[in-house]
Amino acid sequence: MTSPLALLLLTFALPGLVLAQDRITGRAFATRSPVLARHGMAATSQPLATQAALEILQAGGSAVDAAIAANAVLGLVEPTGSGLGGDLFALVWDADESRLVGLNGSGRSPRSLDLSHLRARLAEEGLERIPPYGPLPVSVPGCADGWLMLHERFGKLDLEQVLAPAIRYAEEGAPISQVIAYYWAKGVAKLSDFPHFKETFAPSGQAPAAGEIFANPALARTYRALAQGGREAFYSGEIAAKIAAAVQELGGYLEVTDLEEHHGEWVTPLSVDYRGYRLWELPPNGQGLAALEMLNILEGYDLRSMGYGSADYAHLFLEAKKLAFADRARFYADPAMAEIPIQGLLSKEYAARQRARIDLAHAAELVAPGDPQAIEEGDTVYLCTADSDGNMVSLIQSNFRGMGSGVTPEGLGFCLQDRGQLFTLEEGHPNVYAPGKRPFHTIIPAFLTRGGKPLLAFGVMGGATQPQGHVQIVVNLVDFDMNVQEAGDAPRLLHQGSAQPTGEPMRGSGRVSIESGYGSWEVLRELVERGHAVGWNLGSYGGYQGILFDEEHGVFQGASESRKDGQAAGY
Repeated sequence: MTSPLALLLLTFALPGLVLAQDRITGRAFATRSPVLARHGMAATSQPLATQAALEILQAGGSAVDAAIAANAVLGLVEPTGSGLGGDLFALVWDADESRLVGLNGSGRSPRSLDLSHLRARLAEEGLERIPPYGPLPVSVPGCADGWLMLHERFGKLDLEQVLAPAIRYAEEGAPISQVIAYYWAKGVAKLSDFPHFKETFAPSGQAPAAGEIFANPALARTYRALAQGGREAFYSGEIAAKIAAAVQELGGYLEVTDLEEHHGEWVTPLSVDYRGYRLWELPPNGQGLAALEMLNILEGYDLRSMGYGSADYAHLFLEAKKLAFADRARFYADPAMAEIPIQGLLSKEYAARQRARIDLAHAAELVAPGDPQAIEEGDTVYLCTADSDGNMVSLIQSNFRGMGSGVTPEGLGFCLQDRGQLFTLEEGHPNVYAPGKRPFHTIIPAFLTRGGKPLLAFGVMGGATQPQGHVQIVVNLVDFDMNVQEAGDAPRLLHQGSAQPTGEPMRGSGRVSIESGYGSWEVLRELVERGHAVGWNLGSYGGYQGILFDEEHGVFQGASESRKDGQAAGY
């Protein structure tokens, strides 16, 4: 039998060979057909979460109710990428008002810790930057507040009914799926020394294997308290005290007052037009601007004539990414504490200037941020839902770095996030650490409209992969005529440069990971000849879900790709 590695190498070696090549319709790389339904749709990274969303939709719940129900189930069965200890962002198409609204549900740093004390603490521990694990990168968890804000504005069912499927699974236990089990084992190996982590996520002494039943009664109790007591139950009282105690016992600075003072924020989404379609992203502190910048640059080229899988398209995509991410490193931060030249970054004039920096024959070796001021003025879960009234939700939620910081409050059933690692310590930088500040964020939901009407709720989870994935989904749909499933199944490109938003220029051309099935051996060789460091990186290409609304037929089309354990389903 051919091993997966041998098959991957064979895929690179033989021109034109792609996976799932015996599909009788559509693209050769499509793993399955889009799911079609008239009344409601859900697409998540785990089938039990999808089914919970459908249960809520069929009970008369809204798309937001369904999204919260799915997210809660994911907090149980996919703690490798989600949970109450993390943050949340969402885009909601409000059918009643025919407009898109955005929610920034990210938490802030401890107010009792300033930059000088943080630097001194890091120096004591022999560290030059904020570590990825432990108490120092912990910020206020914004997920619960995000659920409550969404539910208050768009919910139709009681929160107890919305959270009932997750509570049931948490008490009775649920089988753990294959990809999640793989990452769960890695998380347990890395974080088991933290107090209460192992008793929460590996009560048998080891991570649950694929197919094994996992229960989390502590999480069920927390969900029930949230459903009955609302915001006060989570951000005040016993739960808040346990969260603060868990951080402080390990030498951290988060206090109950930080949780009490937390609030999410309704924000106005940003967008750019791309060949008659409009991509929508949330404003910073997230990285959605990078996807918009990339599309603006790529709009100046005839990608359709180049063709999917061509060296020319791949080269332009990679160079556009470098330019956008140089800006990401320099400018993206909490807008409440930094001036961000958003109008300049999104202007077509600025895109033309950036486009002029691209050498069609050579990969850039040194990429510095542009000058938008001269223009006048992410391990994550993603899910989407749609209801019979035409409301659609694009929601993303994460702890960061898989299961988070390792800091696990006793008896609550979840681990706290480590988003604070993404602050820089560079004074004067927009993303420099400060008390009560939201860090730069990688997780971003996306939405596509056409002619002012909703078309596609979608996302691609996975750190810095996300803006790159968003752009590839849009280009696949618009330029290469793929359907909603094919657009996600198509092999992806991934450029990896500096992981930290430090503002320093990226030196060297960076590393390019090309998924098996993209182009031919000749295409890969041509990219190398242009100066790209080409390789592959198993498991780094993200995870996509999408729901497209076919207005002509009044039908939702759902998609969930094979890189994750997910499912799209409707009724």
